[in-house]
Amino acid sequence: MLRIELENLEKRNLASFALKSGESRGRCYDEPKHPYRTEFQRDRDRIVHSTAFRRLQYKTQVFVNHEGDHYRTRLTHTMEAAIIARSIARALRVNEDLTEAIALAHDLGHTPFGHSGEEALNELLKKSGGFEHNRQCLRVVDYLERRYPGFPGLNLTYELREGLLKHKTDYDHPDIPDDLKIVPGSSVECQVVNFADEIAYNCHDVDDGLSSGVLNFDQLNDSGLCKKTLQTLKKEYPDIEISLLRRILVRNLINQLVTDLVNTSRNRLEKYHNLSAAELRQMNIAALSFSSEIKALNDELKNLLGQNLYHHPRMVQNAQRAKEIIKYLFEKYLSDPDLIPAHFKSRIRQEPLNIIAADYIAGMTDRFAALEFEKIKE
Repeated sequence: MLRIELENLEKRNLASFALKSGESRGRCYDEPKHPYRTEFQRDRDRIVHSTAFRRLQYKTQVFVNHEGDHYRTRLTHTMEAAIIARSIARALRVNEDLTEAIALAHDLGHTPFGHSGEEALNELLKKSGGFEHNRQCLRVVDYLERRYPGFPGLNLTYELREGLLKHKTDYDHPDIPDDLKIVPGSSVECQVVNFADEIAYNCHDVDDGLSSGVLNFDQLNDSGLCKKTLQTLKKEYPDIEISLLRRILVRNLINQLVTDLVNTSRNRLEKYHNLSAAELRQMNIAALSFSSEIKALNDELKNLLGQNLYHHPRMVQNAQRAKEIIKYLFEKYLSDPDLIPAHFKSRIRQEPLNIIAADYIAGMTDRFAALEFEKIKE
């Protein structure tokens, strides 16, 4: 099917307020249209082929890479979030390709060692505006990735770039640059990714927490959502083995959250069914929502994970070690720039050394950062 046919399908089948690839505001650098891929499909493909995307395989989600092969990494989380996002987008009749592309790119700016690495770089760059992984994500796709001779970065569409900067969860609070403030609010596709990201990490952190032994089933009774689901499953499968119970629990949690979000949001959006994407955005409203009951239960689950998983002594110890490695590398690169690779160091005439060092560190995997630390420590 040709691009023009795909664009016509979008116009016929998507909701009025969905973003259409044929109506994209374009790219920073003009390029010829592709014969059989839409603009948002090209964005998705460029992201998946990027170096930054491959590195997510060895970046921490919750458990550091060396702790085991079966825990989520930043890459597997990204893929799981993208799958959930695509399902929600399809149910709401918004643009699946754009939604998927935003989800696949949303963590490209993450440092090694998860949020601990980000906190360390943010402190080290305090006098230069700090460090925030969504801003860094845009820096990666606009500047740091080098794959084309005619322009820097991946030259993604405005809609994709805006979706990255306006991605917002409990862990995402980006400052929006002026060129992306032109249109108020955020697209429905961006809002879908916000919810999909949260659903993915909450439910899969339950899975990894139980698998690691950091969490146990008794603690999950403090979550009404988990408690009710476990009671139902134990009645239905009284002799089920624990490892299988864990997997069925997580699958049921995802299904409950996604189903409630879709049903509540469909009802919420029904009153706007004649509005265009631009008209809906002008209203600057939250287009998607959980029901009040599920929102309270989801918040309760987040609090449980914060208290029992993210602040567990094992996690705190790993976080402290991660911050020490990041701080040491950063200070070492500032004192001896020759330790920085030539393709980064060549930018010293145009950019401050601390920003170059931060770019280099932020792009590292957990494993590479740890090896680099061992190699250069005194």
